Amino acid sequence: MFCLTMFSKQSKGLSARLRVSLMLSVGISLGLPLNLVSTANAAPSKPSNPSIASVQAQVTSLQIQASSIAESAQLSQVELIKLTRSLNSIKAKDSIQNAQLKALKKSIGLIAIEQYKNGLLGQGMTLIFSSNPKQYLNSAQSLNVIQTRTAIKLRQYAVADIALKSTAITLKQQLALVKATKKKYVAQAVAAERKLKDVQNILAHLTSKERARLVALQASQDKKYQSKSIALSRQRTVAVGAERIALKFALGQLGDRYVFGAAGLVFWDCSGLTMKALAAAGISVPHSAAAQSQYGKYVPLNQARAGDLLFFGQPISHVGIYFGNGKMVDAPHSGARVRIEDFGSWFGGKKLVAVRRF
Repeated sequence: MFCLTMFSKQSKGLSARLRVSLMLSVGISLGLPLNLVSTANAAPSKPSNPSIASVQAQVTSLQIQASSIAESAQLSQVELIKLTRSLNSIKAKDSIQNAQLKALKKSIGLIAIEQYKNGLLGQGMTLIFSSNPKQYLNSAQSLNVIQTRTAIKLRQYAVADIALKSTAITLKQQLALVKATKKKYVAQAVAAERKLKDVQNILAHLTSKERARLVALQASQDKKYQSKSIALSRQRTVAVGAERIALKFALGQLGDRYVFGAAGLVFWDCSGLTMKALAAAGISVPHSAAAQSQYGKYVPLNQARAGDLLFFGQPISHVGIYFGNGKMVDAPHSGARVRIEDFGSWFGGKKLVAVRRF
């Protein structure tokens, strides 16, 4: 049974967010090194057994789908964090306004008590019949002060009451948004889990010999990707400033495994890698490809340069760092490792939709 795995920042150096780990669902149950790669983007080589290649293609397709869904869950997670912060702020405001309203109510009550004790409640009629001009003027002045104070407090109370009611409505709306976003987040996590359960089912039907061939194919492709990526990483790039720092950081993670929701220092997902790469350059962005696409500066697709972020999918579900010459550094999908790979106007069935510079 596939499970949702949470990794601890303290123990693993990972973000404390949801991880749907294929290494647990497949690697442990079947003993496979889960670094299956897409045949569409694989390093040039022909597997010896077409049926194993077909199995690999099926598995990788499901892994890519699961990774896309998980990236959508990351966006929901970012939205949930924002909504929760806003909710807490509204709750604090509601508490302050409640306290202010109670204080005003008490203040108005004290004024009324003061009026009663000083006999000023009925003094208006008494003043009409007063024969002492000096007493009339003094009492009239006192009564005017009391009435003015009461009027001011009543106005303040009315304004505070309206503000509190408005906050209460906002609070109710925010609670509904938080609830809906939580529901969406859980649904996306479950959907990603189902995809990986399908992977389990496929691999569970392989014979021991087929598994051995699949493991060998994976190992061969892994070795080729790693060798090619390391060789490319030694080439000189034209990245400067923050872009150079971010790209250098990403290159330092070559060969690390993809894990949903991971943001280093051993495992990564696509947006976790770019988030930490930018953080190395002193730039803060959320852990979500779609959310990151709203940061930085827009760059035309044909003007990308090394260190820019590349966004794929409609809606956006993948991000990589441009390396140059039609290549990028990315954590592709579940079962893969951080690598340098080719891309075009499409990548893994996802259209290149945006380039952002930081």
